[in-house]
Amino acid sequence: MIDVEVVQLLVSPAHRLAGRPSEGPAPGPDDERVQRAEVRAGLGLVGDRFFAQAAHWDASVTVMSVENLPTDIEPAVDLRHTRRNVLLRGVDVDALVGATVSLDCGEGPVRFSLNRPARPCAWMNVTVGPGAQKALRDKGGVRCTPLDDGVLLVGPARLEVLSEPAPRSRA
Repeated sequence: MIDVEVVQLLVSPAHRLAGRPSEGPAPGPDDERVQRAEVRAGLGLVGDRFFAQAAHWDASVTVMSVENLPTDIEPAVDLRHTRRNVLLRGVDVDALVGATVSLDCGEGPVRFSLNRPARPCAWMNVTVGPGAQKALRDKGGVRCTPLDDGVLLVGPARLEVLSEPAPRSRA
């Protein structure tokens, strides 16, 4: 078990980074961060843009480590800029691709299959700042499938690695 902190949760009903980065993000609420997120097995976060979307069943939730945010580019960078769902402190989630983990925020464990890296796109250079896409290479978070129904809360949590991650390729 690893003591971690859920720093932020983002549940966004709209896909705001569509089209060309030069056109800027689509309009939406100023702040889509929440204190509590409901998780549904195989479907994602209730109310999120990827919830129950067939194309995203294996990647409906994206988890990122706060330690990997490019604060040297933008000191105030957070989930509003990276468009990830769960921001954790205290664990390198990018090193866990291929693992199954359990995250318990105090309301019972929720298991996630950490399927693949969340590759940063050109939008990061717009929403975070110039150079962010490169800075987030191999540190952009992990696309996950929730395996249980449950609740995530901002605050202290416990993370347990239930199965070992896949060996990293040296490409």
